Amino acid sequence: MTQSTDETIPIRVEQRTRRYDSERGCYVYDISFKTRVPLTERTLDVAEAFGLGIDGEREHVLFRDFELRLPQGGVVYITGDSGSGKSVLLRALGEDLGGEAVDLDGVAVDEGVSLIDSVAGSFGEAVGLLSRVGLNDAFLFLRKYEELSEGQRYRYRIARMIDSGKRFWLADEFCSTLDRTTAKVVAFNIQKLARRSGATLVVATTHTDLEADLCPSVLIRKGWGEDIEVEHWGHLEASRCTVTEDISIREGSREDYRRLSHLHYRDSGLPVPREIYAMDRSGELVGVIVYSYPPVRAAGRRNAVGYAPKIDELNRDWAIISRVIVHPKYRTIGLGSRIVRETLGMQGCDNVELIAVMARYNPFAERAGMRLVQVSEPHVSVLRVIESMRGLGFNPVLMGSSRYNSGLLDGLDEGQLEAVRLGLLGVGSAYFKRLSRSGRPYVRKGEFGEWLVVQDNGSLGRVLATLSVLGQCKAYLFWGRAAGLG
Repeated sequence: MTQSTDETIPIRVEQRTRRYDSERGCYVYDISFKTRVPLTERTLDVAEAFGLGIDGEREHVLFRDFELRLPQGGVVYITGDSGSGKSVLLRALGEDLGGEAVDLDGVAVDEGVSLIDSVAGSFGEAVGLLSRVGLNDAFLFLRKYEELSEGQRYRYRIARMIDSGKRFWLADEFCSTLDRTTAKVVAFNIQKLARRSGATLVVATTHTDLEADLCPSVLIRKGWGEDIEVEHWGHLEASRCTVTEDISIREGSREDYRRLSHLHYRDSGLPVPREIYAMDRSGELVGVIVYSYPPVRAAGRRNAVGYAPKIDELNRDWAIISRVIVHPKYRTIGLGSRIVRETLGMQGCDNVELIAVMARYNPFAERAGMRLVQVSEPHVSVLRVIESMRGLGFNPVLMGSSRYNSGLLDGLDEGQLEAVRLGLLGVGSAYFKRLSRSGRPYVRKGEFGEWLVVQDNGSLGRVLATLSVLGQCKAYLFWGRAAGLG
């Protein structure tokens, strides 16, 4: 039997040197590990059985005279097996870049704070930033970090990384916790954002399925020991996400809309549809668009075509896009624009309009070929009534929720309820019709011509939610089949 010793603690020392080679214009890395095997009864048995010498230190080289160039506005993709040295290289790079770099896993997150309050800039800038990373949903704006899915958290950290203003973005174990569809969407999105921001993105991961979506400027395949392969590609961003290759569009149904309606912030009701189209990926429903009959009046319509169409023409030749929904997992890869662009010519009307709040911050409809005609401010009478509701205890920001409104109404006495009902009569006549349609039975005409409000709290809550919608700034977009109108 062999003799054991008291050397039972292994020594693992990382040796790293880095120098900048001015002639080659790059950093040169030498990275190795030195280890000492603990001398125990069993390790000595292994040495005896296999004829190994285990006394003294052993050197394990990972990188020797390795050149690394970081192209500005480019992407470096490091891949290879676990334990091959990817993370070691990324950590060394982070130490060398210092304050110029931001680590995706190390970005600060504000827990307990809504997303819209946790990013810098004005409201419009905050909405724009969150939209760029695929968190372009009214519900998501109000959620907290801890309420997000893993994929949404990843997107949020990308937003914070952009917000940092750093020149280098580092990400170890890139997308390793995400399903592969979400990983490809995130990879495509982050390379696009990095290149358009002029930042250099460096990612390391064992996954090899992200090449097409990252479209790296430098691809590093790290093997065991000193084994390494480097390829230099161009600096152009990926033109499209590989996920979109399996997308198809077909005629849809109300059932298709119903399945995705909970993802839209206005899912309570659907205007009478003219046409519905659905977007699928290998049998999975990923998007839906609804074309409906247009309203009698719309701010921006006259500016779009130069006249006010009559009702019979509106019913015959016009449609309005009333809903565009893309599943959150598939956002920011152009599917919103695609479903608009490909269905504009499929539906049977010559003129299509879109009136939306989100179109002010996300130009998906313009990318699809629609023309932004104008952005309309709310009517002064609507704003005045909203302010009067504030005086009765309503928070205008929260009035978009019928449930919030009804709960507040239940706590008011009859005099206060009467003040709410009468206050709503202060909007202009066209807007009053919108309110009355949202909460029937709403009004009846009295003996002397005055309007009398007849309303239960549930219906009145819906009326107040409609008032909130009327108080939004909206973009009006137009597409015409005739040449030159779109």
